[in-house]
Amino acid sequence: MKIALFPGSFDPLTIAHADILKRALPLFDKVVIGIGINSSKHSFLSGEVRQEMVKSVFANYNNIDVQLYEGLTVDFCKKIDASYMIRGIRSVGDYEYEKAIAQINQTMMPQMETIFILSKPEYSAISSTIVRDILRNHGDVTPFMPTEALPFL
Repeated sequence: MKIALFPGSFDPLTIAHADILKRALPLFDKVVIGIGINSSKHSFLSGEVRQEMVKSVFANYNNIDVQLYEGLTVDFCKKIDASYMIRGIRSVGDYEYEKAIAQINQTMMPQMETIFILSKPEYSAISSTIVRDILRNHGDVTPFMPTEALPFL
């Protein structure tokens, strides 16, 4: 069984995240959306709220599992038996950062392959950081988030 991890903070989940995941689904038997919890960071939404948000967006998909995790992503991959990691790429800067992480991950877990999926051009400017900034300033985030995610804000 081909199991992939799509890791991220998803704080909050954006339409760009959802698009990457939907495009990756046909490549794998199962995709685990791993919501990373970093206790040293102050998140906008709690881990539990993010988990429920992501579950609601992908409620109609039976090959998606949503889990919270702490610690190294490669350790979580081992725990869930994932041999692939999905990462979205919006820009050259994303590529350089993600390439370095993928190479380190592969050194720590040689059987791990990272699959890069390029963002659609219309989503390349959308990030959780920007959406959080809009939210903090009481702006309208509806163009940037899946409809099913909005009630969790």
